[in-house]
Formats: sequence, C-alpha cells, structure tokens
Amino acid sequence: MQQLQAARAILQAAGGRPGALCVLTGAGMSAESGIPTFRDALSGLWARFDPAELASEEGFRAHPQRVWDWYAERREGVRRAQPNAGHHALADHARRWPGRLVLVTQNVDDLHQRAGNADAIRLHGDILADRWLQTCPRRPACSTPDARPGRPPHCGVCGNLLRPGVVWFGEELPPSALAAARSAAEACTVMLVVGTSGAVWPAAGLVGQARQHGAKVIIVNPAASEIDDEAHWVLRGTAAQALPLLLDDTVPGV
Repeated sequence: MQQLQAARAILQAAGGRPGALCVLTGAGMSAESGIPTFRDALSGLWARFDPAELASEEGFRAHPQRVWDWYAERREGVRRAQPNAGHHALADHARRWPGRLVLVTQNVDDLHQRAGNADAIRLHGDILADRWLQTCPRRPACSTPDARPGRPPHCGVCGNLLRPGVVWFGEELPPSALAAARSAAEACTVMLVVGTSGAVWPAAGLVGQARQHGAKVIIVNPAASEIDDEAHWVLRGTAAQALPLLLDDTVPGV
C-alpha cells in the first residue's frame, strides 16, 4: 500500500502536460484477458515446433500453411478476448487527461484499441493485419484485400503470399514506431511499465532511456522482471488489479 500511495503521488505531481506519462505494456497485460503469451501459445499441436519455425520468414517460406494456420488459431483467440480492467483504466485515464498519456505496447492484439487507446504505438505489429511477404513490384501495389483465398492467401497477379503483420524473429521493429516510442520515453516525466518481463529488446531498453532522461519509473508486474532495478517503485500485482487503483487517484478530487 505504501508503494501504491507513493506511485500515485508521483503520477499526480507529473501534471497534465502532453506526454508526461509514457506507458509500456507487455504480454502479461493481455494474458489477463485470456490471450496466451507467445511461449504459452506453443502448446498442444504446436508444442513440438521450435518458435523460429512458426515466427520467422524462413519458417514461413519453408512451411507457409503451417505458419498461417498457427496464426489463424491465435487470431481467433484475440477476437474472442475482451479488454480487462487494466486496459479500461488506461483508456479512461487518457480520456480524462487528453494528450498526457502516450501508450507504447509490445502486444500484437487490439485490446488497447478496443478499450479506447486507438493511437497506441505498436512496436511488434498487428496480428489481425496482413501484408505481403515480399514488397510488391507493381505500381500501384497489389491490394492485400484482393488476395485469393488459401492457407495462406496469395496474389492472383504475381503470386505473392500474405503473411501476418507482426514482427518475426530476425526482423527489425517498424522504424516509425520505434522512433515514436523512444521520443516518448525520453520526453516523459513518469514511465509506467505494465506486464512485461523486460527480456525483449529493444523495447526493454526504453525504460533505461526514460530514467536516464530524468523520468520516474513505476513497474506493475506480479513477478520479478529483468528491469526491476530500473524502477523507483515496483508494485506487485496484475494490470487489472493495480491500474484502476493507481490511475484513478491521479484525477484531482477522486
């Protein structure tokens, strides 16, 4: 309780200037809504595969149907899931303090967007979106919605395959998303880190960047993470448990 009260006080002191609060969310946030983490999704039929076989360009080129089917199963799980109290607390906070909160997520689902944070910065892409495996050579480029059905769908003109719009092993993060996330980390007064192990880079490095630029760091996670040492306050709890308590008190009079 003492840690929570101290974190509330820091959030209140940060004020309402644009970008004062940068929030970084990870897989634990979505796990509370029933979306398994990447590793947990490698269960059942998929447990016998190496992760790189299902989440790399090489794996997709070798077995496109297998990879497409795995992502189709994961997409169905995302569509069934609903935003939890943590997602709603962040969205409510953004509505109460227009411009104050910049949300950066490592998650590829759309739960933040459905809760109300439509402008969340997606570091690892969007699992519900498709893009061409290869850059289309045609001008104008072939349209992905016009792809012919299949597992995976393909272009009827050039044969290009559709792939999920996520960042795979060996691929760089979208440059514009990473640049926006770094700018937000360096400009914020408080960085709130929720539901991440801190093991995935360069996303984990945003926390150190924020601290180096003078931000106070608050971590919300039920278990220890690899970046706990970067935090000024660590709150042991889940997003759905802690964020409503933490963020509601940043509004004067609540």
